Amino acid sequence: MNTKLRTFSLMTFATLIMAVGTYFFKFTNNFTFGGITGLAVLVAKTGLISAADFSFIANMLLLVLGAAILGRKFVAKTAYCSVLLSVALSVFERVWPMSHPFTTEPMLEVMFAIALPAFGSAILFNIGSSSGGTDIVAMILKKYSSVDIGRALLLSDLIVTIAAFFVFDTKTGLYSCFGLAIRSFLVDNFIESLNLSKYFNVVCDKPETICNFIVHDLNRSATVCDGHGAFLGTQKYIIFTALNRQQAVRLRNFIRHEDPAAFILISNTSEIIGKGFHSV
Repeated sequence: MNTKLRTFSLMTFATLIMAVGTYFFKFTNNFTFGGITGLAVLVAKTGLISAADFSFIANMLLLVLGAAILGRKFVAKTAYCSVLLSVALSVFERVWPMSHPFTTEPMLEVMFAIALPAFGSAILFNIGSSSGGTDIVAMILKKYSSVDIGRALLLSDLIVTIAAFFVFDTKTGLYSCFGLAIRSFLVDNFIESLNLSKYFNVVCDKPETICNFIVHDLNRSATVCDGHGAFLGTQKYIIFTALNRQQAVRLRNFIRHEDPAAFILISNTSEIIGKGFHSV
């Protein structure tokens, strides 16, 4: 129950962060990078429908299509995020109507328009969810074809982004291209940052004290191997363990206090698969 509640809270937080970045910074500046919301900016230019309402309708149609083709399992997380994002955008439009951007600094605006949705997307991808939109199209293509999904989505986003040059002006088009180029880079880096852990190699003479601290105080496990010092040929032990950042600080401080002669190698990693971290 705690895990489900945590996942639900993360999904809600991430989706609302995406909604804030999209409505307050992306829509108001006519930035067109990124899937359904980018297309919504172009459609809103016609004056027939607002960007928020178009996003709502498009996401609902794609969600129904995804449920019919991909099944109920698909609906579970993506449906909630997609509906929440669409509803949040519609609520923002009616409660806080925006006739002009927050500031007169387009570069500042585009940074928030990129960073907030990218951060939200990274959280959702990290827990096996998405906000719907073109991600649903990608899942359908993946099921029925051998199309390179990443390139297909990049191409569709690029077409929408280039359209900004013709629908709006050169400046808006250039900012949209800049946003498209930076967005995927930020998503990857946010995901790596969220998953960042520490991998320890500890070379010591007496591993029992350190291992007891890892097991009983940090609630982690470790692997101990025999070793020999190359310089003096003395008997050594090597402890291998992986910890999160907070646990890593505690272990480093403990070893410095209990065994100052120990040799410690600490590496950053965002790909740890196994019990206590990520499943395959």
